[in-house]
Amino acid sequence: MSQTLSASTLLAVPLAPLAGALIAGILGTTFGGNWIGRRLAHTVTILGVFLAFILSAMTLQSVVSDGARFNETLYTWITLGSLKMEVGFLVDGLTAMMMCVVTFVSLMVHIYTIGYMEDDAGYNRFFAYISLFTFAMLMLVMSNNMLQLFFGWEAVGLVSYLLIGFWFNKPSAVFANMKAFLVNRVGDFGFILGIALIAAYSNTLNYTEVFAKAEELSRLTLPGTGWMLVTVICICLFIGAMGKSAQFPLHVWLPDSMEGPTPISALIHAATMVTAGIFMVARMSPLFELSDTALSFIMVIGAITALFMGFLGIIQNDIKRVIAYSTLSQLGYMTVALGASAYSVAVFHLMTHAFFKALLFLAAGSVIIGMHHNQDIRWMGGVRKYMPITWITFLLGSLALIGTPFFSGFYSKDSIIEVVGESHLWGSGFAYFAVLAGVFVTAFYSFRLYFLVFHGQERYDQNPDAHHDAHDSHGHHAEHHDPHESPWVVYLPLILLAIPSVCIGFLTIQPMLFGDFFKGAIFVNVERHPAMEELATLFHGPVAMAMHGLSTAPFWLALSGVVLAYFLYIVKPAWPAAIKRTVNPLYQLLENKYYLDWFNENVLARGMRGLGMLLWKVGDQKLIDGALVNGSWNLVGWVSGVVRRLQSGYIYHYAFGMIIGVFVLMTYFVWLNR
Repeated sequence: MSQTLSASTLLAVPLAPLAGALIAGILGTTFGGNWIGRRLAHTVTILGVFLAFILSAMTLQSVVSDGARFNETLYTWITLGSLKMEVGFLVDGLTAMMMCVVTFVSLMVHIYTIGYMEDDAGYNRFFAYISLFTFAMLMLVMSNNMLQLFFGWEAVGLVSYLLIGFWFNKPSAVFANMKAFLVNRVGDFGFILGIALIAAYSNTLNYTEVFAKAEELSRLTLPGTGWMLVTVICICLFIGAMGKSAQFPLHVWLPDSMEGPTPISALIHAATMVTAGIFMVARMSPLFELSDTALSFIMVIGAITALFMGFLGIIQNDIKRVIAYSTLSQLGYMTVALGASAYSVAVFHLMTHAFFKALLFLAAGSVIIGMHHNQDIRWMGGVRKYMPITWITFLLGSLALIGTPFFSGFYSKDSIIEVVGESHLWGSGFAYFAVLAGVFVTAFYSFRLYFLVFHGQERYDQNPDAHHDAHDSHGHHAEHHDPHESPWVVYLPLILLAIPSVCIGFLTIQPMLFGDFFKGAIFVNVERHPAMEELATLFHGPVAMAMHGLSTAPFWLALSGVVLAYFLYIVKPAWPAAIKRTVNPLYQLLENKYYLDWFNENVLARGMRGLGMLLWKVGDQKLIDGALVNGSWNLVGWVSGVVRRLQSGYIYHYAFGMIIGVFVLMTYFVWLNR
């Protein structure tokens, strides 16, 4: 069997979605003359992503069964001395898994979009955007150097800006996409500093060459400080991940990104953009293993995100925002695992989370369609009998999310909790408490959402914003009052995503965490960080792990969260309002999202505007324009005026000047020789 992969086949994986995006985006829009219709636009984009998925699956098969690998440069862009700017691919177990997850979720989103966006005027443009997004993400995960990684990193940020602000006539959407763009620029500043330090001290951007020099980098300090250079590099790189993967305090953009259409909520929040930071840290594990300080920093930031973002999900009433805060919390879990030096566990949760979170977002979109584009869960209830397929798939996704034994989320989430408990790094105690408490919080807000939407009393008539036989702001027409099941192009992706949401963890935990699946892709120093070795001694197979999970604290915490949600929202539905009045200051704190948005807008933004005004008024107008530019020509004008007075045109004036000059020179030389 072949041990190598074809470069042309790998190249076709990102180029197929790119071709679909170009065809739909140019020929299917006003920009290119609307030469093709909706059917052809969605056909070419779906075919492009489908081809990418098939080729990715074949690549994964070769990697797993044949041990195939690929690490080559396909194109050299610039050579600066020994530093090369290249385009190339690195395909191993980590890359192949990411390729399959990205293309499969993207394919489901493409199919789903046919039904969800059928009445939207920007139909073809939307398909072009999501295919372009897929291309950018594939270039990111397949890269073998940091230049291409940065290209994919920025490209997904750019396309996410276009997708979040897709409904550009909505002021809230425009605000949300600008917010996402600016917050990510803060993280990207740290990211590019980390890349620049790597390039400066290793003189290469190629992963393999950088990792070969990792020990050499670990012996250096940042000039002018006593800081380890590798620690500074890792923290700078992780700041980039904090922006892209929405970690506290750079998480503020992600909930507002719900202003975009639901399909992109699934695409951005499930397998693609927000997991790019997790993937990057796992890929850079040979560097991060050299700095316990960086790992502890990562673990604490992840723990804060996992717990405190989960609290915000409890008080949300928008169906998509509840799931968005769930994404924030689960990204925190992944980050905690990275900090515990359990990179494979983080990536494992990335994979399982991609399926059940995409399922939950798309199922939420199905509910929105069935509810005639109402998104407020307070005015739902009893939807189960009207939308049985959406109901059962949403339930399966929720069970996976809360870590129910035998579901995919259980294996990855429970592994994170266990490995953090085994970690000996600074901050692991707080992180263990956070991920354990987060289990209860996740179960509570997940099933609060589930019970309010699918069970209990029907509350459609109580919606103060309800409108019948009218078009909503996006042109969708409401013809019936009662909910209705979505068309097959909407519920088919739900069924296909529900399958891995249930079983993928059971099938893959052994090779991914305790086998050779990530061999050569992820590096762990077991002597300094033995948590994964200790976790391996506790694992006795997926069945034994699930059976044991029925008696552990996480299971009972999750069950308690479900029971409490049932009691408060089904048995005693009047109690939540009374509790809200009792703890109103706490509720206001959560409602205002810990006042971080207020701080950003009123302190940071106003401070930057004030600094800008100061630099403009004093620096630009007074110093540059007034002193340097205007001052220089004023000085020249004054000197010219003085000199001009000496040019009188009278011979005796010039003779007098010559005599004075001779007198001055004679005096000067006498003074020198005295």
